[in-house]
Amino acid sequence: MKILIAEDDPVSRRVLEATLTRWGYEVTTTSNGSEAWEALAAAQAPRLAILDWMMPEIDGVEICRRARGRPGSGPLHIILLTARGRKEDVIAGLQAGADDYITKPFDHEELRARVHVGVRIVELQTILAARVAELEEALVRVRQLRGLLPICSYCKKIRDDQNYWQQVEQYVSTHSEVQFSHGICPDCYRKVVEPQLDQAVRRQGEVKEPVKKRRG
Repeated sequence: MKILIAEDDPVSRRVLEATLTRWGYEVTTTSNGSEAWEALAAAQAPRLAILDWMMPEIDGVEICRRARGRPGSGPLHIILLTARGRKEDVIAGLQAGADDYITKPFDHEELRARVHVGVRIVELQTILAARVAELEEALVRVRQLRGLLPICSYCKKIRDDQNYWQQVEQYVSTHSEVQFSHGICPDCYRKVVEPQLDQAVRRQGEVKEPVKKRRG
């Protein structure tokens, strides 16, 4: 898990970085709010951020607001790091979009526990987002199968969106999880299979008759 540390105090920043690195996390550090926002807005951004409340340029609370207002963003767990312990300040930070908070000076075991909670939440949100995407894709396929299908009147092939004609079973298998087992219906057996069997029997009889004549 990649974690962003946004802390303008160099000593606190180095302590946080060393601690999280020792716990096995990949750490990205920034020293002001502008750098932190750029890191969160970038591709492959960290999914967990520890933000100092008071930072130059952009404070941690404003970054929370921006992060929650960014459309199409993936899971992000924000822990606000603050020396403000008043209940009003904590409420203000959570209302701005923070998921959790730690007061300075922080306890290492408390930090470890809160980070572990954040990691679990991000992992669950990622799994849920993947399941939602799969469901949306399945619904699209269902709508395609329920819609009007262009089918050939003679060979019964279906035309897809790329104007490519496919056999019915190939089209349905592509757009769903259906698997086909082939059989013969009674009507086709009478119309197709029985005439072929009769024709095969007649041919076999025609072959045997000349053999009998030669023997006679």
